[in-house]
Amino acid sequence: MGTARWFALGSLLALARLLEGRLVGEEEAGFGECDKFFYAGTPPAGLATDSHVKICQRAEGAERFATLYSTRDRIPVYSAFRAPRPAPGGAEQRWLVEPQIDDPNSNLEEAINEAEAITSVNSLGSKQALNTDYLDSDYQRGQLYPFSLSSDLQVATFTLTNSAPMTQSFQERWYVNLHSLMDRALTPQCGSGEDLYILTGTVPSDYRVKDKVAVPEFVWLAACCAVPGGGWAMGFVKHTRDSDIIEDVMVKDLQKLLPFNPQLFQNNCGETEQDTEKMKKILEVVNQVQDEERMVQSQKTSSPPSSTRSKRSAPLPPEASEGSSSFLGKLMGFIATPFIKLFQLIYYLVVAILKNIVYLLWCVTKQVINGIESCLYRLGSATISYFVAIGEELVSIPWKVLKVVAKVIRAILRILCCLLKAVCRVLSIPIRVLVDVATFPVYTMGAIPIVCKDIALGLGGTVSLLFDTAFGTLGGLFQVVFSVCKRIGYKVTFDNSGEL
Repeated sequence: MGTARWFALGSLLALARLLEGRLVGEEEAGFGECDKFFYAGTPPAGLATDSHVKICQRAEGAERFATLYSTRDRIPVYSAFRAPRPAPGGAEQRWLVEPQIDDPNSNLEEAINEAEAITSVNSLGSKQALNTDYLDSDYQRGQLYPFSLSSDLQVATFTLTNSAPMTQSFQERWYVNLHSLMDRALTPQCGSGEDLYILTGTVPSDYRVKDKVAVPEFVWLAACCAVPGGGWAMGFVKHTRDSDIIEDVMVKDLQKLLPFNPQLFQNNCGETEQDTEKMKKILEVVNQVQDEERMVQSQKTSSPPSSTRSKRSAPLPPEASEGSSSFLGKLMGFIATPFIKLFQLIYYLVVAILKNIVYLLWCVTKQVINGIESCLYRLGSATISYFVAIGEELVSIPWKVLKVVAKVIRAILRILCCLLKAVCRVLSIPIRVLVDVATFPVYTMGAIPIVCKDIALGLGGTVSLLFDTAFGTLGGLFQVVFSVCKRIGYKVTFDNSGEL
């Protein structure tokens, strides 16, 4: 149970076929349902050639990972998968082939065994590698997406479209590197690992196994963590030479090493929002992995190869055996053996000490260089910041002087304005008021006699008025009395005359 749909790039002869009720055309740029294994649902750009086909690797009707396969080199260009979740236990190695690569008209939607494909697939092996291509060769079928990193249906990774020729020693070291990077560096620095996207690929060399399958010049890995606000992107390269150590590179630099200079992740995996602190932690773990690999290689080189030991322990020729059987030879051998062993022990101790010293010096030198680089970087940053601050102050001096001059001028103008207001207020007092105030005492003194005269006249007039009123009242009363008396006197006279 392995792969499913594939899409030929640029091929005008491939026919569209119906998979799970959906018709997929050749012009489709993605991997269909397998786009979910790529960052932002976008496969790497710039790798479209006529010899590359897209495979959505499937098992049990579900998508497992995606592969871009080269029918010219008969090895995968890359395989894409999400954060691995290793499951305990192994898997049965049943290597499968993809029917639609050699036979586009095949109705088989999943990978099958090579023995079954011989009778059901036309032109089998014309565009893809087969198991027979690896027989009697020094190369193993090395998986780009190793089965040990897959938690579900591990047999899905045992497809020849997911494999490239690797020597046994390189394959072992490559798998160890992958596990170390995944378990100790990449997955722990990407949250729960749900947002971790992995690409593993190959770059073919000119050498081919049986003139068919290209041997990789180097293999590479690119990781993109899409955690919001804390993402990052890292690349790794490992050459197929036995002495090479896995190298860490930036994704941009990795893209320059690959054919066609592709863009592995859209927007370089959110380059503007990447978390540099997490990347530093990843590099620290990568340095540890590299140091461990160097130590393993140094131990292997310090111990004699098995082939050398077998040659040394091989039976001697008859003449030599007869001579060594003599008593003198045995005695000399008995005497010389401890010295030889001691010499070998000293030799191995000296070699081991020298290697450890060299390694220690290398580590110290590396730390010193890193410390110097850090100090120089900090010194440079501080110097630049100092000069920038000085420049800003120097640039701001004319502006500050202008501001001070403007404030002084404004203060002077305010003083002049206040003086003008005071003068205007003084000048705004009428002159007539000042004259009236000045002549007030003169008018006051001159008016006193007149006022007294008027008061005397008023008093005289009042007295005269009182006398006039009194005399007038008395005169009126006399007139009334006289009138009354006159009337009374007349009557008396009449009454008296009558009696007479």
